[in-house]
Amino acid sequence: MSRPIHISIDAMGGDQGSRLVVDATLAFLQFHPDVVVTLVGDECFLKQSLPESLHADILSRVFFLHAEDTIAMAEKAGDALRSKQSSSMWRAVALVAEGHADACVSGGNTGALMAIGCKLIGTFDGVRRPAICKLIPTYSGTSLLLDLGANINCSAEQLEQFGVMGSALAQLGGVQRPSVALLNIGTERSKGSSTIQAAAEALRARDDIAFAGFIEGNDLYSGKVDVVVCDGLVGNVALKVSEGVVNLVMASLAETFRASIGRRLLGWALRPILSNWRKSFNPTRYNGAAFLGLRRTLVKSHGAADKEGFEQALNAAVGQVVARIPERIEACLERR
Repeated sequence: MSRPIHISIDAMGGDQGSRLVVDATLAFLQFHPDVVVTLVGDECFLKQSLPESLHADILSRVFFLHAEDTIAMAEKAGDALRSKQSSSMWRAVALVAEGHADACVSGGNTGALMAIGCKLIGTFDGVRRPAICKLIPTYSGTSLLLDLGANINCSAEQLEQFGVMGSALAQLGGVQRPSVALLNIGTERSKGSSTIQAAAEALRARDDIAFAGFIEGNDLYSGKVDVVVCDGLVGNVALKVSEGVVNLVMASLAETFRASIGRRLLGWALRPILSNWRKSFNPTRYNGAAFLGLRRTLVKSHGAADKEGFEQALNAAVGQVVARIPERIEACLERR
């Protein structure tokens, strides 16, 4: 791009505090000289969080927008829409909606972020609500999973739209013709609810989608398909269960290797292998969920993300801007 990419950041969102957001942003800017950011929040506190030794080049690419209010994690989306126009989240999204920034990243209240995004940015024609989508690790690389909680009760038309939007996003990773599957209780064509059956027929009829049929939960991480589509309830449960299993396995391994001196020595010998395994499946590597269906780029960072995780969310936002994902999704939807 001829001009710098501008990212607006809700610096007051998330569980870890604004200092982590500032530290992650500064670390991110060291590797992205073509990016400028606007930190939105308590301007005085945010400026005080900057290190005195900050390089002048990085400082010149950091701007501030004061916001005197925040949106709590437990706050209802409707309440945020009615009374939180002065919040850091609202003003960060507004920068994108008004064309001053190319993308927004927030680790705050998911429901409020989606509601504000729909209100200020808007969805594409025919898209009632955006879908939350993110990468998941697989045996052969990564796949995209959506929806992850934005839409609990989905129509067949929505599931079809999710498949179209997920396919467009998968092309960001260089997949020429991404395979798309519906998460179901079986792979047979007769399985599933009437809604899933109707969605399958709609996807099967599209010549711009490589529909692979149904996929079961045990194959979610197999890498057999590039995009896995489901409603928000199923997707959110699947994701949270997966994160819980990873944490259980890691904790169990650590406890096993602490059980005796012999096992500690074995753990030390296996450390390079275990380190690579942990790196491959660490949820931090896949942080940054996109709201697909919005007219501009809006990325949700996990509220509990660490510094590396928030950096990854910023990377995800830049990647979508460079690849012009919203525009590509709109073009795919128009080919219906």
